[in-house]
Amino acid sequence: MANDSSVKRWQDQLILLLGLWFFISPWVFSYPVGSAQAWVAFVSGAVIVVLAAFDLYKTYFWAVVLNLLVGIWVAVSPWVLRLGDNVELVWNSLIIGIAVAVLALWEMRTDPELLKHWPGAGHAT
Repeated sequence: MANDSSVKRWQDQLILLLGLWFFISPWVFSYPVGSAQAWVAFVSGAVIVVLAAFDLYKTYFWAVVLNLLVGIWVAVSPWVLRLGDNVELVWNSLIIGIAVAVLALWEMRTDPELLKHWPGAGHAT
């Protein structure tokens, strides 16, 4: 059971679902069409989904690192874009961003395939 990739990669599955949610959230929360936060949700959500899908197919260290960075961006984007007055938008971005970043970090620290790629860990042959 320890070698079952679905068990080993549950973080990627959850990250993919979070990305899908973030992508559709502008419609759910009726963000203004063309607004900065709608674009952040569309682009960031799509990037999160694509990176998680890549990582589900095969372990890619770069995909997990990029999802970590996108998660951080999503979490801070309401303040960077000065959209803090919309509480719904702030909480959605904060929760999704933190969840994606934490799951990416968790995966980086626990997935044996990714541990091989950490700086200083040596390269797998």
